[in-house]
Amino acid sequence: MFALPLRDNAELRPLEIWHAEEFAAHMDRARDTIRPWVGQSFVAEGVEGARGTLGRYADRRAKDAGGLWGIWLDGTLVGGVLFAAFDAAAGSCEVGCWLEPDARGRGLITDACTVLVDWALIERGLHRAEWQCRADNENSVAVARRLGMTLEGELRETWPYEGVRHNQQIWAVLADEWRARRRTA
Repeated sequence: MFALPLRDNAELRPLEIWHAEEFAAHMDRARDTIRPWVGQSFVAEGVEGARGTLGRYADRRAKDAGGLWGIWLDGTLVGGVLFAAFDAAAGSCEVGCWLEPDARGRGLITDACTVLVDWALIERGLHRAEWQCRADNENSVAVARRLGMTLEGELRETWPYEGVRHNQQIWAVLADEWRARRRTA
């Protein structure tokens, strides 16, 4: 329906239920490398699992409570960005991402997250955009920094993965900070 160009033959598009087969194939390529870093319910297995994940985000989008967009590189789905939470009444959202290893290092996530934060804080008028990640996820922490977010705190042992509890960081940028940063960029 629409696509926003990012860079390097990459574009950002809505990721919808009818993409279930493509999303399932993408998850097969990405699963092992993203599983430690994203919520368990996100990592779909098979086409029906992909439909379930995509359906949950379609429902959130319909309720103005979230959303999911894919990143296509040379016509192949390689990752995406999302509003894990979106609360217009409270004026806040949580942005997240994932990416296949072969697509890393191109700035695609930073570009796509910038689109989401711009839309949330400028277009929709939200006050705050958050970023939550495992404290040991260096790639995710680097994106939060590139987005100009501030580390607000670290929650101890809140992220369970394979029997181990990991610390979780919360980063955020406020609308005034974002607008000032965008003016100087």
